[in-house]
Amino acid sequence: MIDIGNRIRQLRIQNGLTLQELASRTELTKGYLSQLERNLTMPSLPTLSDICEALGTPMSRFFAEDEKEQVVFTQEDAFVDAQENRTIHWIVPNAQKNEMEPILLELRPGARTREVEPHEGEEFGYVMSGRIFLVRQPDKKGILVKKGEVFYIQGNKEHFLENRGGQTAVVLWISTPPAF
Repeated sequence: MIDIGNRIRQLRIQNGLTLQELASRTELTKGYLSQLERNLTMPSLPTLSDICEALGTPMSRFFAEDEKEQVVFTQEDAFVDAQENRTIHWIVPNAQKNEMEPILLELRPGARTREVEPHEGEEFGYVMSGRIFLVRQPDKKGILVKKGEVFYIQGNKEHFLENRGGQTAVVLWISTPPAF
């Protein structure tokens, strides 16, 4: 159940308002608002509607339960896309809605990723095992990145990763904004 008084207080503080300023905006008394915030009294729906309007919050949002932000993800949260020569582990669900998107990429010998189109943003990769070549257009030769090494590039050129070695390579690859 929602704590109405506490929610009013939180929204008032978030809006940088004093009790007196909220009282002026709602034509309610400072004392009455103080009682509301301490849950000593309950507002009528029209009064709560006026308070919500003064706080710039629709009633539906006022009563919406706060979603718990997930900050730790386990293997059970990951989505695995196993393809012929590569496996992509989407390690943060729905990351495309965030500022960055991390994946764990397994490239078998001879495999390569699809070409990533030029985009605004940056990419970071950490080679956890094996080795890969980072190929950025127009250079087809590529840059060797070995286990324990990192690449950090601007996304402004078409590029891909390729495993020219004899063992599977595993790369933690992060793009901002999401580009995978």
